[in-house]
Amino acid sequence: MEDTELKRMLADLIWLNALIATELIQVTENTSAILRKSPPPDTCLKDHQALRATALAIAEKYHKDTALARHLGKHQ
Repeated sequence: MEDTELKRMLADLIWLNALIATELIQVTENTSAILRKSPPPDTCLKDHQALRATALAIAEKYHKDTALARHLGKHQ
């Protein structure tokens, strides 16, 4: 495997892991809201937003023009 191909593959895996992480955060929030019958606490929502921003920054470092930022903007 060439160095360039390996770098592309690793960039793809980093992006995919960031996508999975942000979706799991959303699943956690949705599950919490269902179980509580109310939104998650504000502190959790703020922490989750910071975690999403970190995952997005990592993903965009390796793949700039994807739909991830636009999709995350739709998360509540």
